[in-house]
Amino acid sequence: MNEILFFGRNEKPKLIKNEPDKITKPIQFKFENENENENEKQIKQISTSLFSTIFLFENGKAIEYLRYSYQNPKEIQIENIQKVIVDADNKAILTKEGNIFAKGKDINPKNPNKFINISSLIEDTNDRIIEDIVSGSRSIYLLTSNHNAYGIGSNYNGQLGFDSYSVEKTEKPILMMKNVSKIFSGNTSNHVFLLNSNQELFVCGIHAYGQLGLRSLAIEDEIHELTKIQNIPKGKIIDIQCGSYHSIMLIENENQKRKLYSCGDYGHNGLGKDENTYQFTEIKSSLFENDNIIDFSVGFDHTLILTTKEKLIGFGHNYHGQLGTGDREYQKIPIQIELPKLRFNEDISNYHISCGDEKSFLYYSPPFSNLEEDLIKLFRRKEFCNISFKTENGEIIEAHKLILKYRLKDQNQFEKLQEIISNKSIKESNQIFEMIYSNNSKINPKLYYEIKEIINSNEKIEETMKRIYLNENEKDFIIERKEKQYKFPKLILIMRSELYRGMFLSVTEDKSNKVTDYSELSNKSFQIFEYWIYSNQIKDEIQITQEIINEIEIGIDYFQLNQTNPNLLDLLIKKFNNQN
Repeated sequence: MNEILFFGRNEKPKLIKNEPDKITKPIQFKFENENENENEKQIKQISTSLFSTIFLFENGKAIEYLRYSYQNPKEIQIENIQKVIVDADNKAILTKEGNIFAKGKDINPKNPNKFINISSLIEDTNDRIIEDIVSGSRSIYLLTSNHNAYGIGSNYNGQLGFDSYSVEKTEKPILMMKNVSKIFSGNTSNHVFLLNSNQELFVCGIHAYGQLGLRSLAIEDEIHELTKIQNIPKGKIIDIQCGSYHSIMLIENENQKRKLYSCGDYGHNGLGKDENTYQFTEIKSSLFENDNIIDFSVGFDHTLILTTKEKLIGFGHNYHGQLGTGDREYQKIPIQIELPKLRFNEDISNYHISCGDEKSFLYYSPPFSNLEEDLIKLFRRKEFCNISFKTENGEIIEAHKLILKYRLKDQNQFEKLQEIISNKSIKESNQIFEMIYSNNSKINPKLYYEIKEIINSNEKIEETMKRIYLNENEKDFIIERKEKQYKFPKLILIMRSELYRGMFLSVTEDKSNKVTDYSELSNKSFQIFEYWIYSNQIKDEIQITQEIINEIEIGIDYFQLNQTNPNLLDLLIKKFNNQN
C-alpha cells in the first residue's frame, strides 16, 4: 500500500477532491482509482509543478494529474519509465533503456502536446544513452552514460551556458560540459550547477539575487558561461536544489554529518536565515543538532527537510499551506512540522520529499533492487561493449559480443542480427538488445517475433551469466571462518562490486575464490553481511553498534563492495543514528 502525505495548493490540478484549495496540514493522499493502491504499484517518485503532478510507480508506469481542476488522472503512454520531471510548461520521461521523451512549448513549440525522443537528437551518436534528467524552469538537462551534460529548451537567462543573444532557445540538446558527475537545478529555477568528478562546481544562469553563490552581486545579473565556484563549503556535495531566488546545498563531512548551506535572497524566505547571502553559508538551527538529514526538497520559495529522527522541518513561503504548519504564516527560519503517525514500520530513510511551486508531498518509496535490470545496465556500460551495429539512420549502437555469442544460435546469426538492426530506429534497436540480454519479450512482442528465430530463447539471463562468467567448479565465492564454509553466488557479488576485470569477478589478490583471513568478523556482523548480500536490506530487529559499523566497513573495503543500491554502510549508519 502506498504511503503519501500531501499539503499545499489543491487546485489546478485538483489532487484531492472534496478538500479545500489550500491544505495547511499533511493529510493522507489517495488515488481516485483504488487499483493504484495495489502493492505491485508502489510509488517510486513524485514530480510536481504548478499545473502538473506525475506519480511514477515501481512497475515503470506513470499517471499525471493535469492542470484542469477536476480532470481524472491519465496514464502516460510510455513504457518502462525510470524517472519523470515536470516544470510549468514542459515534462520529460527517462526510460530504463536510456531514452528521453519530452514535450512542451520550450521543447517542441510546433506540437507542444506530443512527446518526442530528444536523446535521438544528440549529434554524437555514441552519446545517446541517458543516465539522468534534471528539470529547470523552462529547460531540461541530460546526463549521458559517458558523463557529458546537455541542455535543451530556454536559454533566456544563459542557463544552458551560452550567450542568450545568440542562443535564446534550442530544440535539440546542446553539449554544455564534459566529465560531469551530477547536474543540479529546480523546476522553478533559471540557473544550474554542474559537478565534475573532481568535486569542482560550475554554474550558469540568472544571478540577480545571488542564487549562484558567486560571493557578490557586483559581477552580473546573468552568467552566460559556465563559471567555477571558488568558495564551496568543505565536504562531499550530496545534493543541490534550486528555487527561483535561492539555492540550497547538502554537504556531508568526514564524520558523515550532513549540513545545509544556502545562498540567494532572504526576502523570499527561502534561505532558512534572516539575511541575504551571496555565497553558500550554513543554515543553523537547534532542530538539526544531534540529528542528521535524510532528504530535502525545494519548491518555488519553500523548503522541507526530513531527518533521521523522523522530524519534518520547513521554512519559506506558506500562502497555500505548503509548509504543512497548520496555518499560512511565512517562516524565515526552520520550524518543525507536526506529522500524523506514519503507517509503515520501515526505516525512515525510505521516505522522500517532493516540493512543487506551492505544494508538497512526503511519500514512502522503498529501495528497489532488480538483479535483471542491474545486469542489463551492466551490459550496456561502454567499456564492456565490443561489437557495433548500424541502425536505420546510420547511428551506431554498441553491444556485448560475448553475450551475443551465447545468446545467438550460431555465429552466422551475427549477420542476420545486423540486417534486422539496419532497418530499425535507435529506440527499437535498444529494445532488441535488451530483449536479447534479458529474454524479456514483454518489452516489445512485435520486435521479439523478428529475432526469436536467431536467439536461444529458452535461457534466462542468470543462466546466461553463469555460462559465460562462472565455471561450474567456481560458481560460488567461499568464505571460511571458524571451521565453517559460507558460500555466496558469484553472480550476486558481481552486481555488488566495483571490481570488474573484463566482467569477471576476482575478489582476492591471488584470484582465489577462498578467503581464510576473514574470521575476525563477529557472528552478528557476519549475519548482517550475509543477509545484505542476498536482500540489499538490514533486518529491522538488528541493533547496530559502532563496533559493527567499524567491522563491516573493513569487510566492504576487503570485498570492494562499494557500488551498492542501497549502500550497506549508509544503511548501517542511518539505522545507528536512528536508534540513538
